[in-house]
Amino acid sequence: DYSISSIYPNPFNPTTTISFSIAELGLTTITVYDITGRELEILTNTSLNPGNYNIDWNASSYPSGVYLIRMDSGDFTQTQKVVLVK
Repeated sequence: DYSISSIYPNPFNPTTTISFSIAELGLTTITVYDITGRELEILTNTSLNPGNYNIDWNASSYPSGVYLIRMDSGDFTQTQKVVLVK
């Protein structure tokens, strides 16, 4: 299955780990947005084999607040909220 299975810790300061699963070979993009929907960073934008992956996001250059982590892979899209507390 495709999924963002967990983001931990959440809330976090300043680094969090995003765990996700890919069901089929294909382009996978994980993007960070602020709460207004403005794109801040692309954490990965590459073709990945099926499996489980972890990626770290260091948000030390961003202010405290709510951020959205979006995963796009094939026809799958999922978004989760994370909270940065400084």
